[in-house]
Amino acid sequence: MKQSQSSFAAFAERRFRLSGKALIENGHPYFVPTDALENASDTWPDGYLSIAHYDYLGLAHDPRVTQAAKDAIDNHGTGVGASRLVGGERLAHRALEDALAEFLNVGAVLSMISGYLTNVSLISHVMGPRDLVLADELAHNSIVLGGKCGKFDYKTFQHNDLNDLERIMDDVADQYHRVLIVTEGLFSMDGDVTDLPRILDIKEKHDAWLLLDEAHSYGVLGTTGRGLCEHYGIDPARIELTVGTLSKSFSSSGGFICASAEVIEWLRFTLSGFVYSVGLSPATVASAHAALDVLRNEPERVTRLRSNSLKFLTKARDAGLNTGSAIGEAVIPVLFKTPEDCVFVAEHLMNMGIYAPPIIHVGVPKDLPRIRFFLSALHTENDIDRVISEILTALSHLQSQHRIGAE
Repeated sequence: MKQSQSSFAAFAERRFRLSGKALIENGHPYFVPTDALENASDTWPDGYLSIAHYDYLGLAHDPRVTQAAKDAIDNHGTGVGASRLVGGERLAHRALEDALAEFLNVGAVLSMISGYLTNVSLISHVMGPRDLVLADELAHNSIVLGGKCGKFDYKTFQHNDLNDLERIMDDVADQYHRVLIVTEGLFSMDGDVTDLPRILDIKEKHDAWLLLDEAHSYGVLGTTGRGLCEHYGIDPARIELTVGTLSKSFSSSGGFICASAEVIEWLRFTLSGFVYSVGLSPATVASAHAALDVLRNEPERVTRLRSNSLKFLTKARDAGLNTGSAIGEAVIPVLFKTPEDCVFVAEHLMNMGIYAPPIIHVGVPKDLPRIRFFLSALHTENDIDRVISEILTALSHLQSQHRIGAE
């Protein structure tokens, strides 16, 4: 037994090193207890600033949202105790799903305990033998895993290159019973968006299906935050499946699926990630519903978020920083030439009270290390100026060491 445990530990150590362990052996900015940073805000002259969280609309601490969660715990307890199918659900579950469906102008919504599980469970449930999942090469890991864990083929097309998508569809679509195209609305690593009108034309030309992951685009894209369809003026009914999350604009946790009412009813009884998982807790449902109500009643939050995002993007580019293909909608990366430079800048930011961890190896190509900056409706222009200034200060330190840090 000891030998087996030793062998497994050695295996884990090798895999960890291949994943880039050397970059964090002398200290790293991951798994930081951010509540401790918030409580020690006076440690830094300008206070503590997070620009690494998905609280796009600034609702995580909104009194209306937090009070809704507290009231739900008082009235219904901390959990629901079972799968909704076999243990029953709460009135609040359907109320949230119905409200989301109405807001997003879709047939129906099904909420899930995990946003990650939503993609993994849904893709493998829908597709089968003789089918093909064709995903954007930079799609989220949950899409990649969902696309690889079933008895169907999985291929990728070059990121946002719809000429490549169309070429693949022309070449191979006739070889499969069904093709599911999978992409994201707002890409969480690059801050760019899918050309939805064209991808729908390709889908409909080949009688394929589309799964659109709007995890980062609900509450962000469109005049009122209704996502990529509102951004382009597209009827959501043209999309077979849309996936969202409650952990970003809706300041809670969990995921959800949008589809026609008939499809959602089928999934309620058959989708393994829903059937065999516990229902969302009362506090989770209540906080998400309260956040949705605020978004519906205060669309100006989306406007402020967009203004802040464009200011950050413009100031970063004017300063010579590489923001890649970001369009200025909530997610803006700054790319660096080496992982070491990326870590150095992130550490400098942390030393100055700005929380923005580096993204290296995991989640992005190894030659494109970056720091992702997530803007909020609550950020100020002073916050934005502070971040840009400190990035430039860190890069100046690198240059003084005869290294060039920014691409």
